Amino acid sequence: MKTLYQAPLILIGAFALAGAAFGQQPPDLVISDSLANTAMGTNALLNVSLDESGCHNTASGEDALYSDTSGSYNTATGFSSLYSNTTGSNNTASGYDSLYYNSAGDNNTASGYNSLYYNSTGNNNTAAGYNTLYFNSTGSNNTAAGMDALYSNTAGADNTAAGYEALYSNTTGTYNTASGAGALYHNLSGQQNTASGVYALHNNRSGNSNTSIGVDALYSNTSGASNIAQGYKAGYNLTTGNYNIDIGNLGVAGESGVIRIGTSAQQVQTFIAGINNSTVTGAGVVVDPVTGQLGVLASSERFKTAIAPMGSVTAKLAQLRPVSFRLKSDAKGTRQFGLIAEEVAKVYPELVIRNASGRIDGVRYDELAPMLLNEVQQQQSKIATQSELIRTMQERLTALEGLNRATLTALRKLQPKSELVAQR
Repeated sequence: MKTLYQAPLILIGAFALAGAAFGQQPPDLVISDSLANTAMGTNALLNVSLDESGCHNTASGEDALYSDTSGSYNTATGFSSLYSNTTGSNNTASGYDSLYYNSAGDNNTASGYNSLYYNSTGNNNTAAGYNTLYFNSTGSNNTAAGMDALYSNTAGADNTAAGYEALYSNTTGTYNTASGAGALYHNLSGQQNTASGVYALHNNRSGNSNTSIGVDALYSNTSGASNIAQGYKAGYNLTTGNYNIDIGNLGVAGESGVIRIGTSAQQVQTFIAGINNSTVTGAGVVVDPVTGQLGVLASSERFKTAIAPMGSVTAKLAQLRPVSFRLKSDAKGTRQFGLIAEEVAKVYPELVIRNASGRIDGVRYDELAPMLLNEVQQQQSKIATQSELIRTMQERLTALEGLNRATLTALRKLQPKSELVAQR
């Protein structure tokens, strides 16, 4: 009989309490009022005002929504959930002490033990997991999913953390996105960072506008800004440098404005579309055979030292043997022209290209042009000297020819007199 009449008795008790505070009730009693507030548990919704300022609240658990006076549309499930809420509305707390200190914050959702525990006035936060957004007090528009995600955040806003201890140390940083356990773990005030991968941007503290994709990507970065890293441990060594792009490369600590793609000895060929059929004018690109760095040849005087004429350095060019050949790797067998690097090394060792281990791979053909120019200029000088000598000799020859003609003419005039003398 007690069971049959229990529900009607509860409803009668609810009507009797309309217009007054709930007061302390037994923990197993469900009480509703005329403002659609529902409480179950000792001291649940104990102080709610019945002057129509606080309505549509649901509290389930001891001390749930304990301090609420005029907050509305809140749902608290769990011991002391939304305990300090007074005027905050549209909050949902599920878990022991979740949103415990929230007083005036609105539109927050906390699911998990101590989630959003210290939130007081922050709005539009979502916390799912043990201790998520634990210290958040005034930060708004944050989303944390995973144990201890955004744990230390106090005033940071518009952050998203998904994963165990993601953005764990963040306090005031804003617009950060961390996906992966320990991602952006040490970030304090850094802004606009995106970390995707376990421990991505793990040590970042104040660096801004960094993007890391991959496990341990940009792991060591502390204050560097505007860096991009993609791949396992990409940019791992970067610490304070800015504007670097590391794809599949560890990077170098402290450097700035450098692009590194791939890792030596791991990537051995490069294919890039959009180059072969695109014609441009400009400087030719060369590669450092040891470091792999790309660049253009430096010709300005400001880049050079110990400048001196070549002189007779190029005299040995005649010892080089030009040949025609076909590359073994060329399936078409196209005939090409050039030199044999090993032969060049015997004459001009400085003209050969060696890899990091010292192996001879090629010839610096670009250096041959100024050397050949030097030889041409020397030959032109010799030709000019010879031309001047020939001209002088021609003048002398012409003079001699004129003298000879005069002599012959004089001899002809003397010939008759000679004949008369002979007759006598």
